Amino acid sequence: MRIEDYYTESPQWHQLVGEIHALLERVRISEEQHSDVLRLRKMNRILSVHSSTAIEGNRLTLSEVSDVINDRPVWGPPKDILEVRNAWAAYDMLPELDPWSVQSLLDAHRRLTDGLIDESGAFRSVAVAVVRGDGFVLHRGAPAADVPGLVAELLQAAQVSEVHPLILSSVVHFMLEHIHPFRDGNGRIGRLWQTLILAQWNPEFAWMPVETMVHHNQPSYYRVLQESHSGDVVGCAPFITFMLGAIRDALQQYVVLATETTEDDADVGVNVGVNVGVREQILQHLSVDPTLSARELATLIGKTPRTVERHLEALRSSGKLRRVGSDKTGHWELLTDQTGGEA
Repeated sequence: MRIEDYYTESPQWHQLVGEIHALLERVRISEEQHSDVLRLRKMNRILSVHSSTAIEGNRLTLSEVSDVINDRPVWGPPKDILEVRNAWAAYDMLPELDPWSVQSLLDAHRRLTDGLIDESGAFRSVAVAVVRGDGFVLHRGAPAADVPGLVAELLQAAQVSEVHPLILSSVVHFMLEHIHPFRDGNGRIGRLWQTLILAQWNPEFAWMPVETMVHHNQPSYYRVLQESHSGDVVGCAPFITFMLGAIRDALQQYVVLATETTEDDADVGVNVGVNVGVREQILQHLSVDPTLSARELATLIGKTPRTVERHLEALRSSGKLRRVGSDKTGHWELLTDQTGGEA
């Protein structure tokens, strides 16, 4: 089996790969100019952990995930808190993992699911299926007896493949979802493994919030997964196209975050250009998730909560934004079309 057997190449990929290469150079330059790269990278890792666990139904907010990772007390479901701690530990072990090793895959799964499922760090012993809310079976995983061989074959084919790592990592991500080798945690391990393959190709990817872009486009993520599963022969081109777009968007977000002027709580005199950039980012994030708090927005755009609160108030005063409901349970509503950017 060859990696190329899992898809038919799309001409669109060449443009996306070119854009990603150009953005990687911008990321490198942005990091060289940033005053606190370690903080920037940690912030993006927190975004990745929050998004990857949220995709699977974790109910902790971004600020709560940040508190868990920073060892601050959090009132939330113990299972959700443990999922976040496990995911953080799994991403921390990326430098120790071999993307072509079945044992590394099992070790990472054990770290992701420790204390959460019975077969942690082991291939499943039962049949599994992905079932829609109405009971319709969307996809059945491979027979349990076939899983070890299929996973070994996939990783071996990937190791010797000359396919571009951006495409290769997307194929491995998809095929891990397709085989469904574990009782639970298949989505998380698939996304982690794509990050691992990309990080070995270019270390910058260890800190890219690709999962955040997937989370923001979750319906499309599930749609392309389903499209790529359909039929008797696997054809994961729709999934590859989606992931290349998500990777490009994640790099763009990272560059924006890295090039933002650093502010502290006392920084009231920011210039107009920086104000506009911050407000555009706030509106962009709220258009995706109107329930975000000032603290969550601050983590997303690399500002302090006080700074974000100041910009939120300015947006409210200018008639661009309003609060619906209480501060704790309400949401934000955008009052004008923001596609042209903040004036």
